[in-house]
Order: sequence, then C-alpha cells, then structure tokens
Amino acid sequence: MFVQIKGLQYRYRNAKEDTIKDFNLEIDKGEIVSILGESGSGKSTVLRLIAGLETPSGGMIKIDGKTVSDDFTFIPPEKRGVGLVFQDYALFPHMTVAKNIKFGLRHLGWKEKLSRVEEMLDLVGLSEYKNRYPHELSGGQQQRIALARALAPEPSILILDEPFSNLDANLQKRIRGELREILKQTGITSIFVTHDHEDAKTLADRIVYIENGKVNIDTVSTEAKHELSFSY
Repeated sequence: MFVQIKGLQYRYRNAKEDTIKDFNLEIDKGEIVSILGESGSGKSTVLRLIAGLETPSGGMIKIDGKTVSDDFTFIPPEKRGVGLVFQDYALFPHMTVAKNIKFGLRHLGWKEKLSRVEEMLDLVGLSEYKNRYPHELSGGQQQRIALARALAPEPSILILDEPFSNLDANLQKRIRGELREILKQTGITSIFVTHDHEDAKTLADRIVYIENGKVNIDTVSTEAKHELSFSY
C-alpha cells in the first residue's frame, strides 16, 4: 500500500471527545480516494493530519513506505512530500500565474524551473494565461492553477480540501471531469474531502464515508464512470 493510516486519533484542545476515532485507511499508488462526510464529521481534520498540519494523539501514518507520524515520529509538513490544494486556492494575488507555479520550485535551477512551469501549464491547459494575475482568471481557471502549483514540485501524494466549494453549480459539474483527467494523467495518489456525493462519485476511484470520526468504505467502480474530457 502506498498510503497506510492505522488507529489515527485526534482531539482538538478543550474538546470533550476525540474528533478522529481509530481512523484506518489504505490507499494504492495512483488511486483517487474521496473522504465524504457532513460538516463536523472530521474529514478535513484527517487531511490536516496527513499533511502534518496537526499532530495526532495516536496512530500511525505511512507514505510511500516512510513513517511520517507515529508515537515516536513526526515529520514536519515541508518534508512529507504532500501537495495541498485549499478551498480558496491560496494563489498569491501579486504574482502572475507562472510565478505562482514557480514559487515552490526552489530546489531547481533556473532553466528547470521554466521547463517545469511550462509543463504544468500545458497539463492544465492554461499555457496562454501564464502572464495573467489570479484576479484575471475565472474560478475554474484559478482552481487549475492551484492544482498546477501543487503538482509542480512532484509531491508523493496530493490532498484537496473541498476543491469545488467556491464554484457555481454549472462550473462545478464541468471541472469535476477536468480534475479527474488531470490526476489520472499524472498518476499521482490523491485524497480529497467533500460533502457532495456527486463530487465524490464522479472524481474518486473509491469513496470513504466518515461520520463522527469513524469510517466505512464503499468502492466505486471505474467502469461506471462517464467518459471525461477537457472543456474550456
């Protein structure tokens, strides 16, 4: 298994009980998994624990064979190789599209950075927008740039927190297919949380249902998915 989570526990400060209670999950390399649940179910907390933004009170998280968190180990977020896409996309408003993508590529040389930026822009179909600023893009275009920025450093896994929450209903339906195609094209292992069953059903290979910090798993057949293609 590429991602292994066993017995994960977490309680927020001053809370009377655990938010995450004995959470267990295994994910294959290249699999897209959705964590589906209502507000307050603990789904976003699981993502924060995987990313290292919170410290669990118990359990183990292993990514690509490396233990990043257990009773004796805690690897900080910047060393976990986890790409993050937030609800609000968190693009830098004063930077062009190209500079936003280039921001996390400090380990590369100048020419390698330019090549990687162009590769990511081509992947998300926005090469002609590289010199624009975030406010000059639509919501769907901003989401794709946020995705390109997260993928640029070649993370081990990608996690997305409610990736469609800021899009209107019509755009949301179109972007679902675009996002799944991009993720499958890269082959990156991905985890995203949502409260929308249609989002999960369209995008994920497998849906994990979470309620009160506990999980049940339902497998979604990829054969039942619609043929997906880019829309611009």
